[in-house]
Order: sequence, then structure tokens, then C-alpha cells
Amino acid sequence: MTRNERWETGVAIDYDKLMQWPFPDVEQTYTARDTMLYALGLGLGADPMDAAQLRYVYEDGLVALPMMSVVLASPGFWVKDPATGVDWKKVLHGEQELVVHAALPVAATVIGRTRLDDIIDKGEGKGAVATSTRSITDKQSGKLLAEVKSTSFWRGNGGFGGTPKPSPKPHAIPERAADISHETKTLPQAALIYRLSGDYNPLHADPAVANTAGFARPILHGLCTYGIAGHALIAKACAGDASRLKSLKVRFSSPVYPGETVRTEIWNEGGGRHAVRARVVQRNIVVLDHGAALIG
Repeated sequence: MTRNERWETGVAIDYDKLMQWPFPDVEQTYTARDTMLYALGLGLGADPMDAAQLRYVYEDGLVALPMMSVVLASPGFWVKDPATGVDWKKVLHGEQELVVHAALPVAATVIGRTRLDDIIDKGEGKGAVATSTRSITDKQSGKLLAEVKSTSFWRGNGGFGGTPKPSPKPHAIPERAADISHETKTLPQAALIYRLSGDYNPLHADPAVANTAGFARPILHGLCTYGIAGHALIAKACAGDASRLKSLKVRFSSPVYPGETVRTEIWNEGGGRHAVRARVVQRNIVVLDHGAALIG
């Protein structure tokens, strides 16, 4: 069976066709209300007397968190399109990276441009690893604000005939105790708030859907946990200055249940580079691993 025949029957993906996938530009206008809602979804404002958190959830002196770029101008769950040939039910969000180029405005119209960077064939029965980049540009000025880079594991699409390549080596976490740690108690309704920033997957809201997926109850969005870790870095390693966070990359290792406490652990590696890991305190389970952050 040829590669094209496999494509037509849906047994395997077509690498060349996917690498030319026509992602349309996505235009999104967001307001100060959306900026505050994103921060509330991360749990900021839990202490109404904390002025450091109030700046992200109150219009007087409002500041946008740089991590909000990960929810802006997204192409959505594009692999669900049958024409991709991707077994979307077996797709996992593996890694997330944000590279900050300029401060995110409190309100703006942005353009998201997505490209597929590569698909690594891990072999028959071993799946594939797909990497993509989405640039976030301010429509009015044309300024590049951020690059959002994602890695997904396509567990049902290995053995498509691609050239085997090694996956990038994950960032090593030091064996010593963390230099800084920060705990965030998530709200029981955290997933219901965070989903209003754009991810309406019922896995995060509907108990029946969560049970079907093998979870005891709806889980928190991985990108919400990512945002929580980003705020911990800002609070503890950036002296509260969000503009100092230049990049953050993590690997998702386990889900968080709303209501649990996330402890973000940070190691200063010098030169502005930090290693990052996050765990759920109640279950002592690592939920974000092999994290790397750059602070200016």
C-alpha cells in the first residue's frame, strides 16, 4: 500500500500534505474584561487585600499576564478535521512553550498565524510527535507580541513512513531542593471559570464526560496549570514584574483536579535561566515537569 493509499483509507497521515496544512489567520479582539477573566481563571484575586494580584483583576492600573497569549487567536482543535487523517481521540497535549517578544496589551485586536513545524514518526504502535508555532501579532501596530509553541503526541499515528528523528531532550530538573516555591490553592470552580477564556472542552465541566475519559471528576485545563506556574514565576522570581518573564516551557505530566493546591518549584540556574516543576500537594504528584524559564 502506498502512502497516498494509506492517506485515502485514513490508516496513516500524509506528512507532506500536513506540513502544507492551510491554517487561516485568526483574528481576535479581546477587552480588559477578558484580561481580568483570564487572571481570575488562574485563581488570582483570591485574597482581595493582595495588591500584587489585584493589578491583574482590577481595571485601575490593570496589567495583562503574558501567559494569556496561549489562549489568543488559536486555530482550535484542527486535528479533528477528518481530512488530516489524525486519530484525534488519541491526541495528547505534551508540551507548551511561550516566547514573549513584547508586553501584551490589556485590550487589543491580535492576529494568530499558525504553522506546523514538524511531525516526528516514532514508529508503528509508538505514535508521532507534532510541533507547531503560533505567532501573536498586534493588528494595529504589526508588532510581534509572542510565539506560542506546542508539542502534541499523536498516539494513533505512528508508522506513517516518516524519517525517524530523536525528540528534543527535556530540560533537566536539578536534584537539589528548589530555591523558591509558591503554592496556589485552586478554586473548586476553577475549570468552569478558566474555560470562559476559550477552551470549552466538556472534559473540564461535565462529570459524565470526565468519567468516560477515566477521571473521577472534571479536570483542570493543562494551560490553566501552565498559567498558575507562570504567575508563580512572576510573583517569586520576577519580583512581581510580569514584563520580566521572557519565556516558559513545560511538559505536562499529570492532570490537576479543581480545588487542589499546586506547588510551583523554581531553581535559579544563573543568567536569568530557571528550572521549573509543579506538583499537586494533596497527592504529591508532579503535574508539570522539565520546565525552563527565562527571566530578564
